[in-house]
Amino acid sequence: MGSSIRKDVRSDRFRLPMLRRKRNAANKPLHAAAVVTALAAGAFANIAHAADDGSLTWNGITLYGTVDIGVAYQTHGAPLSQYWGQGLEYLIAKNSAGSRTTFAPNGLSQTKIGLKGTEEIGDGFSGVFNAEVGFQPNSFQLSDGPRSLIKNNGVPQANQTSASDSSRAGQFFNGPAYLGLDSKQFGTLTFGRHNNLMLDNFNVYDPMGSSYAFSLIGFSSSFCGMGDTEDARLDDSIKYVYKMDMFHLAALYQFGHLEGNPAQAWQGDLGFTDGGFSIDGIYGRKKDAINAGSLSSAQLLTEPANSLTAAISNNTAFVLDASYAFDQAKVFGGYEHIRLENPSAPIAGPFDGLGGYLFSVISNTTYTHNKVLQVYWAGARYTFTPKFDLTGAWYHEDQNSFKGNGCSDNSASSCSGTENVYSVMGDYKFTKRFDGYAGVAFSKVSDGLASGFLHTSTADPMVGLRFKF
Repeated sequence: MGSSIRKDVRSDRFRLPMLRRKRNAANKPLHAAAVVTALAAGAFANIAHAADDGSLTWNGITLYGTVDIGVAYQTHGAPLSQYWGQGLEYLIAKNSAGSRTTFAPNGLSQTKIGLKGTEEIGDGFSGVFNAEVGFQPNSFQLSDGPRSLIKNNGVPQANQTSASDSSRAGQFFNGPAYLGLDSKQFGTLTFGRHNNLMLDNFNVYDPMGSSYAFSLIGFSSSFCGMGDTEDARLDDSIKYVYKMDMFHLAALYQFGHLEGNPAQAWQGDLGFTDGGFSIDGIYGRKKDAINAGSLSSAQLLTEPANSLTAAISNNTAFVLDASYAFDQAKVFGGYEHIRLENPSAPIAGPFDGLGGYLFSVISNTTYTHNKVLQVYWAGARYTFTPKFDLTGAWYHEDQNSFKGNGCSDNSASSCSGTENVYSVMGDYKFTKRFDGYAGVAFSKVSDGLASGFLHTSTADPMVGLRFKF
């Protein structure tokens, strides 16, 4: 989905110090994930023991992780990224070009390693923490969406690699990283970097479990981020989760006004579970949301090579979804509505954003006419045996015309358009922690959502293996 980006005028005296800082941020140490993995594994090698659930736990601290790798064939695709969490454009994208067979990371789950822990402190309260690192199993680089976009700066569309913006922006702890208190009576209150409530919600109600390879919701994390993928995880935030009998609720607030985090966000969730039936409703708002993009060849002539474009918006979203389990089957369905509008507090450029990346070309007027996205999904999972289940899903996205002329063709990315994704996937559990999967996703875009695309559809079968500990 393209957007017109306006270049802000500024002096070289202001821009050059920013460029020097960005060079330091962009040249992150190579293979940092390998260092994290080795240190964590070494620390636990001689002291960790298997808890009752088989986890690696020592004095209340648990080492956990996932490795997910596979092979995919794409009728239309782009080369594998060494940095972006999804790795491949599993669904159709603007730069999807020729057919290819390729290594395919993170088909079902983000490869990661982390530490979490709990410590009783009395009166029914426990201290809790979590710190998680997401990385790429194909390169052992920290997962870093903005860096994947920089690799495409000035590159002709047909020659670009897979790339997109992401809340995983090369930070050392690019997943959740928080500390707080837990009580069975009063709930859980944590402070730090959190998955937002919609991301948590989609992990439960998306029939494909927010899979990168087989789910529109998982692949395009903007749906988890209230319209922009950078907000799927929120820095500098407070999160509260509470459960009472059949009801559960949650709230999240992001403070804003810090580097890489221009303004506030908030979300609320109310849900109900009874037997096999569960339903949730979530409402949220984010001010000064950032949608990052690569520089065009023309912009690259005047802007720092390691910088990005940014479309700024105020985003509002709500979700209603449900699931029902019976016998060996479980059915899922849901709806999300997202509205993007021009920011109430425009951001002057350039500025340093998430992960320390420099944004040099800023637009605060992309959504003079509000952009509205509506997403519907439905699916079912059938468990044939305790080891094997089969899941099928359908996802549909509608975009309104926000160009101002009511267009409904592919003349501009701001015209109305649609996307449909159909997927099926079988998962076989060799053991509790080791499974193999195979499936295929077919995706097709039309009208405004197909504007500027090299191709408008792709079918991407994939087989993979996943190990969780």
